[in-house]
Amino acid sequence: MPRRWGWAIAAGIAAVGLLGVGIARLVSSNRTAAEAELAEVPAPARVEVVALGRLEPRGEVVRVGGPTGERIQRLQVRQGDVVQPGDVLAYLESYDEQQAQRNVAATQLAEAEQQLRATTAYGQAQVREAQSQVEQVRQPAQFQLQAEQARVRELEADLALQTQDLRRFEDLYSQGAIAQQERDRQRGTVRQVQEQLNNARANLVRLQADLQSSLRSAEANVQAQQANLPLTQAQIAVESARQNLNLAEARLERTLIRAPQPGRILRVLTQAGEAIGQDGSVLDMGDTRQMFVVAEVYETDVGLIKIGQPAVITSRNGAFDETLSGTVFEIGWQVFKNNVLDDDPAANADARVVEVKVQLDDSRPVEALTNLQVDVRINVE
Repeated sequence: MPRRWGWAIAAGIAAVGLLGVGIARLVSSNRTAAEAELAEVPAPARVEVVALGRLEPRGEVVRVGGPTGERIQRLQVRQGDVVQPGDVLAYLESYDEQQAQRNVAATQLAEAEQQLRATTAYGQAQVREAQSQVEQVRQPAQFQLQAEQARVRELEADLALQTQDLRRFEDLYSQGAIAQQERDRQRGTVRQVQEQLNNARANLVRLQADLQSSLRSAEANVQAQQANLPLTQAQIAVESARQNLNLAEARLERTLIRAPQPGRILRVLTQAGEAIGQDGSVLDMGDTRQMFVVAEVYETDVGLIKIGQPAVITSRNGAFDETLSGTVFEIGWQVFKNNVLDDDPAANADARVVEVKVQLDDSRPVEALTNLQVDVRINVE
């Protein structure tokens, strides 16, 4: 009897063991199948990137400054005014003094130019007088030359005629048709005409030499007057006065604060009568005609961002009611510590972010809300 109970107990233990092994195998099989099914299910794809951002005008906020310590005499603009490049925003206290100096320099230049005109007119008159002297020398001398040349031609013709007569007289004398006295008379006539011709030719050469010498002297005087004309002291004075005027205008320009770009005056930092502080700030301005959102995207998400992706922008504090749309315009090249902090105390206050600029499709609802904190959702699907 005890032996039967032993066999029964042993058989029961064996049955329980076999049952446990079966259950273990079944559980393991179910677990493996479940894991396989989970492995086959893909992870959900990201369809958007959410980030905090701030509004800023095109070209960011520009801080217009001036020389430290200078006092603002008067402001030409107020907050909200729209300006164009080069518009005068403010006059410094030294403007009136520099303007007076500029006016003095302009007067000095006008006087120097008037003196130059007078001196130039006098010099030109001297040149004209010298040129007239050339004509006074040339014309009478030319008339004398022409007259002497005519006398030379006349004497040459007379000599030719008298020489021809002399040859005829020589023939007649050799034939005994005329007396020796008549032949000798003709020889004397030829010699007389020859002497007259020689004297006329010599006089012609002298007149030509005198004319050339007188012309060279008169033309040298013309050249001297022309050379002296541009080298007057008055011309040097004009150039010096012009340089002084340029310097005075440059100094006057430094007393004006002008708009560097088109935009709207966002904030006046230094009022009329106040001295410009150590940082040189006078006012802030920006081109609010086109607003951008600077979204601070976590460095882990920036790889999903692409130029041209659509985005929607909302205000968490109700500064504007509508939902704005925009497009990713620019992706930053550096990683920064976030500047726009979430209101949630549990949010990460020391996150590493990349600045992504989103260009708004319609800037009118937020053109007066520079630096407003907004929520940004970028569609990366």
